Amino acid sequence: MFAQEIISNVIPSLKTDDTVQKALDRMNEFKLKHMPVVNDVTFLGLVSEDDLLSIHDHNTILTDSAVNLLHVFTLSDAHTYDVIRLMSQLKITAVPVLDQQKNYAGLISINDIVDAVAEQYAVNEPGGIIVLEISNRDNSLAHISQIVEADNAQVLSSYVNSFQNSTRLEVTIKVNKTEITSLVASFERYDYLVKEVYNNTQIDDGSQERYDSFMNYLNV
Repeated sequence: MFAQEIISNVIPSLKTDDTVQKALDRMNEFKLKHMPVVNDVTFLGLVSEDDLLSIHDHNTILTDSAVNLLHVFTLSDAHTYDVIRLMSQLKITAVPVLDQQKNYAGLISINDIVDAVAEQYAVNEPGGIIVLEISNRDNSLAHISQIVEADNAQVLSSYVNSFQNSTRLEVTIKVNKTEITSLVASFERYDYLVKEVYNNTQIDDGSQERYDSFMNYLNV
């Protein structure tokens, strides 16, 4: 999934003659702490709520030298992971997207990323989750898929987690069936270490609760 596919269609950009107060009102409306300033199709920068709140006169326009503009963006063909990396590293709640001509194409909010990741990892699809621990020398996703398919199931999503100064890997797979007892037995028969197993009910209950908590946090 690429940046251009998850651009928000409902969040308008700020204009150069908008005031600090209007920017703050817009941030409050969309529950964001960052908004882009755009002149026609030219992206000027990202303003943050913290910076704007430090300006005494809220009638100050956004092109005033007192307003700090962050020159942060991603290109429309960037992968979703790059968008997540920017948000994580820079602690921003929205990422502006530019096309190949460096014209402003739109904005990706943190809510858009949550929805995109949920779709990418089949969060809303029914199924079971298995966490395997393997050596990095034995990392064969093809073999893991063969075991799953031999049990008349399919891999909906997978994720590999490595550990610093270790040859261990954790492979998390989600399959399209909730009764996975026989599949777990198959992995153990092939000498995979099965660390954790979750059926659909357990995972959906927990993930939904965490999702609701996260959304409540965003709406504070």
